[in-house]
Amino acid sequence: MCFSASASFGAGAVLTIIGAVSIKKTSRSSQIPFASIPLLFALQQIAEGFLWLALSNPDFAFLNEFMTYAFLFFAQVLWPIWVPFSILKFEKPTKRKLFSKILVGLGFLIAALLGYMLIVYPVSSEVVSCHISYIQKYPMNLLVYGGALYILTTIGPTFFVSSKRMWTLGVAIAISYVVTEFFYSEYVVSVWCFFAAITSALVLWIVVGSGKETRS
Repeated sequence: MCFSASASFGAGAVLTIIGAVSIKKTSRSSQIPFASIPLLFALQQIAEGFLWLALSNPDFAFLNEFMTYAFLFFAQVLWPIWVPFSILKFEKPTKRKLFSKILVGLGFLIAALLGYMLIVYPVSSEVVSCHISYIQKYPMNLLVYGGALYILTTIGPTFFVSSKRMWTLGVAIAISYVVTEFFYSEYVVSVWCFFAAITSALVLWIVVGSGKETRS
């Protein structure tokens, strides 16, 4: 499977529509952060679309560094915080909220760690075999532990809620990660974010389902 600027821009356009509809379908204001996930993924994919242009067209080369950091900000700083926080706000009060709050705290910690490394260590990007490879010279031990906590905070929250539709989203994201690691291990950051972005279309299904439960 090849990726390109058109794929990223196309995904961004579709997710913008899905995100707008998701927000419109919310039944309470606390659902808006979760319903906004497709819109945020749209911005991330559009950023990578411009990065594709910067890496393949000299006229857009001036965008290279900014778009590299913009994409990685979404991938490594925003998502570990936004995913657990938005799911915590989305879920009705239950005993499971304690676990969700713990994951929000962990999300802030991992976002701070990855944000620090993003600032301190060299970062660059290049196109390799139809994929964007993000080159991050982070210490290996921090990368391993940070990666494990990242997975916990971005996938784990979907399983600490009562909504079975949310579990479906978690399973879909987990499968996309396994597929990415197996087939695109050299390009996990870019490819998994693309798959996760497409999977975020399930957010609309979850929001609509929540509205039905509220009315019943």
